[in-house]
Amino acid sequence: MAAHKPVEWVQAVVSRFDEQLPIKAGQQNTHTKVSTEHNKECLINISKYKFSLVISGLTNILKNVNNMVKDIWRTDYIGYTGKMSCWDETMLVKQLLPEICHFIHTYREGNQHAAELRNSASGVLFSLSCNNFNAVFSRISTRLQELTVCSEDNADVHDIELLQYISVDCIKLKRILQETVFKFKALKKVAQLAVINSLEKAFWNWVENYPDEFTKLYQTPQTDMADCAEKLFDLVDGFAESTKRKAAVWPLQIILLVLCPEIIQDIAKDVVEETKINKKLFLDNLRKALASHSGSRQLTESAAIACVKLCKASTYINWEDNSVIFLLVQSMVDDLKTLLFNPCKPFSRGNQNADVDLMIDCLVSCFRINPQNNPYLKICLAQNSPSTFHYVLVNSLQRIITNSEVDWWPKIDAVYCHSVELRSMFSETLQKAVQSCGSHPAIRMTPSLTFKEKMTSLKFKEKPTDLETRSYKFLLLSMVKLLHADPKLLLYNPRKQGPETQSSTAELITGLVQLVPQSNMPEIAQEAMEALLVLHQLESIDLWNPDAPIETFWEIR
Repeated sequence: MAAHKPVEWVQAVVSRFDEQLPIKAGQQNTHTKVSTEHNKECLINISKYKFSLVISGLTNILKNVNNMVKDIWRTDYIGYTGKMSCWDETMLVKQLLPEICHFIHTYREGNQHAAELRNSASGVLFSLSCNNFNAVFSRISTRLQELTVCSEDNADVHDIELLQYISVDCIKLKRILQETVFKFKALKKVAQLAVINSLEKAFWNWVENYPDEFTKLYQTPQTDMADCAEKLFDLVDGFAESTKRKAAVWPLQIILLVLCPEIIQDIAKDVVEETKINKKLFLDNLRKALASHSGSRQLTESAAIACVKLCKASTYINWEDNSVIFLLVQSMVDDLKTLLFNPCKPFSRGNQNADVDLMIDCLVSCFRINPQNNPYLKICLAQNSPSTFHYVLVNSLQRIITNSEVDWWPKIDAVYCHSVELRSMFSETLQKAVQSCGSHPAIRMTPSLTFKEKMTSLKFKEKPTDLETRSYKFLLLSMVKLLHADPKLLLYNPRKQGPETQSSTAELITGLVQLVPQSNMPEIAQEAMEALLVLHQLESIDLWNPDAPIETFWEIR
């Protein structure tokens, strides 16, 4: 059938995939999940030879499903887009691209799976744009042109926001900047704000996916890139007439300034050209807002965001290529860390997820700039610090381990010296999480605790709130993932005697074993099993007790 009737064969496989989606088949069991995964693999293999037929079939499925679909956009589906270059571009624009954009835009419609849909669909859009940038950018550019002559104050800007999700290299970024410079002034305020927000995210798509290109910008400055960035900086500066608008544009303005290495050098001098005065004034205002405790809260928050962006961007630049940008970072970073990492007055903008992401970016960037002098690591490690600080620290360490594409970024071994504090945090979090779920936490093996202290910690603490319970679970999950990523972070025991090392290892493993049967925390239980497997690898067993690894292994086992 496959050889003589390829169309019918592909349609049959696509139909079977469609029928097995949870929206039609209902709750999946192990057998149906395996069958669905098999069908996905089959479709991916078929797409190597009959790509347009597969994508056409999947596009038709998308057109017929409602907003409750959850599993149609999965990571496996992104695998189909790798062959897009062999597909007719007109067909791509007319059929698949509008469906992807629809799923990205449903994020605003209150769907319970909207965030997941948006993340998955944006991943597909990114893959599409890698090989079909012209088709994707044409949709954005067309909408920009329409908005330059639109008189509506609340025009639809969804297509402009697609800039956030597309693949951007240096040449494409320059093209986007040129297009924006040409049309920015003619746009209404709502469209201008959409462009400002989306361009900043497009910049990070470039830096994070093509870090070498950004690094080279500071080795061999590109006049055309800097020219576009400076023109847009001036346009945005003119737009920022009020405090509210200044707060909206500062994060983009610092990015545009970073794209101009020579201007950063020039405005570091005492006397600057007239055309550069607004850039120097911008940095002065940024510093003032960051250090001010009585000024505008909006500007202080925006200054914090902009400064974190500056710190993050500087980590992709070799200090030898441009020392001035690091002097600029040093002039702001102390005030920034004081604002973000004050245990007595935690930083808050009313959006906890965004605040946590900002703090993680800051902590990771400061570590990469100077791993040996980072007192805020200790603040986050302190037992009496807010649980948010602990969560930020653990996820920062995870990022340092998993994201290390730049040669000069320091490695995680600079943090091994804090293993004792990390083990203590794990034990405390485990105890709180298990206790809050109604299970009986294991007695800690730490010799310093008396029997009375152990019993008090188990029985007489106030019952945590639901919010505290969730925070304990999130932190515990992150800590188990961290242990999975690098066991040495919690196994490292410098200058400790063999029995102490063995005791701390036993406590760690006992805690993980305790998590495995926790049916009310299935994700943590699964991750604990994975961590235990990693701990039982040969190189990890050697760390259980370097003085007597084999004896310790059998005793703990």
